Amino acid sequence: MPAYLVARIRVTNPEKYRGYMALSPAAIEKHGGRFLARGGETVTLEGEPEERRVVIVEFPSLEAARTFYDSPEYREARAAREGAAEAQFFVVEGI
Repeated sequence: MPAYLVARIRVTNPEKYRGYMALSPAAIEKHGGRFLARGGETVTLEGEPEERRVVIVEFPSLEAARTFYDSPEYREARAAREGAAEAQFFVVEGI
């Protein structure tokens, strides 16, 4: 069953954030993930306006998403993101 990682990110240092953006795709791909959305235009249809960058990544399973997040490759990317953004990440199982 697929799982979807959703990230809501407030970029605070765009220049430094580029380092994270350079590292994260390889880590995602290595663990079977693929981008479905990566910071494109967001339209709020109900509730508080979403002003953060929204990223959605599909993984083959919930376990694959967890393995990705805890992997050495992604830990390196997360370290590059420190001081560049405030983020919320969560994973939801697909149907």
